[in-house]
Amino acid sequence: MITTGSLLNSHLHGEKISNHHKKGMIKNFKISPNKIATIIETKLVCKEPGKLYIIGQSIDENGHVKPTDPFLESNRYLGWPTIAKTEEGELIIVYSGDRDSHVCPWGKTQLIRSRDNGKTWSKPETINNTPLDDRDAGIIQTQKGTLLISWFTSLTYASPAWKWTYQKYARVAEKIPDEIKKIWLGNWTRRSTDGGKTWEKPVRTSSTAPHGPIQLRDGRLLYIGNGTWNGLPALVAEQSMDDGQSWQVIATFKTESGSITGISEPHLVETRSGKIIAMFRNEPNNNEKFLLQSESHDGGKTWTMLHQTPIWGYPPHLLELKNGWLLVVYGYRKEPYGERACISRDEGKTWDIKNEIVLADAFNGDLGYPASVQLDDESILTVYYQQANRGEPTSIFTTHWKLE
Repeated sequence: MITTGSLLNSHLHGEKISNHHKKGMIKNFKISPNKIATIIETKLVCKEPGKLYIIGQSIDENGHVKPTDPFLESNRYLGWPTIAKTEEGELIIVYSGDRDSHVCPWGKTQLIRSRDNGKTWSKPETINNTPLDDRDAGIIQTQKGTLLISWFTSLTYASPAWKWTYQKYARVAEKIPDEIKKIWLGNWTRRSTDGGKTWEKPVRTSSTAPHGPIQLRDGRLLYIGNGTWNGLPALVAEQSMDDGQSWQVIATFKTESGSITGISEPHLVETRSGKIIAMFRNEPNNNEKFLLQSESHDGGKTWTMLHQTPIWGYPPHLLELKNGWLLVVYGYRKEPYGERACISRDEGKTWDIKNEIVLADAFNGDLGYPASVQLDDESILTVYYQQANRGEPTSIFTTHWKLE
């Protein structure tokens, strides 16, 4: 189990890549210059090797079926991480792990910890292993010290719309009783009041988003995501007044067309002035996948019409930095593939897209879902998932960087 924060393989980025790398090329990737940021270090922080031996079938010279020599399954697929920094100074990453692939039945919510600002990481702990596929893990620590994780469960692998996974896994879903599916299918949060040693029973939410809720300065937890309202698909905002023990829908979001098709996976941040900014993944029929934005000036009760930003990528994670600037990080799922960031110095009125920051390059578009925390020295640690080596299942990485 690789979880100690080893450097990303040199064929991908080299060691401790900075913006002043003179060669400009490391094997397949161009090291893009950043005008306002320096990349300190990129690390592979969690890679889960296969653990089960597989025996296939072959035909002998007499036409009889015989077993092949056993071989170890491939590395496990890891994805959709979020990072939190606790009041005690611990860094915690949660993600969906121990998977076969991007869509499969086996996903678990897993957690790794670092007590040295991300230099080393613990072995994975499994938090959720429901009868369904546990996907997209978010985490925060509340003002009361509670760890709160979010995720959703899925039966997508058993949908004929996903032909390859349906052919492979449909019989897995057939073995799960309908009552169990009814109990577990949905969107969830879960609390721990002892630093993650034990976890309370899951609580249903109306919506889901990859990086989960945030806590407002007034103590409320606010969560926006894809859900239902009045029996129809909707982008909703819900709040918790009791530290995540229950949730209530307080608002929905509007688009100019009246449709939310292709709009998903939002995140939000509260600024110093009290304004709340939400950003959304946007996938229209064309390739203009620019992040959408909405603002609330009344604590999330009402929101402006969704409007387009100049930022191409998805999905977003927002963070207010110590100097009051806003940071958004996102995956860049077209060539040149990778992880990117953008800064706003005016609470989201404008975004400095001319100085877009390249955090990491990647082999292909199966990547992203980055999330960030700011460390005590004001540097930034961003977590995301992508391949360590071309053609293998994805793993969890961090990039440690700072603004100039």
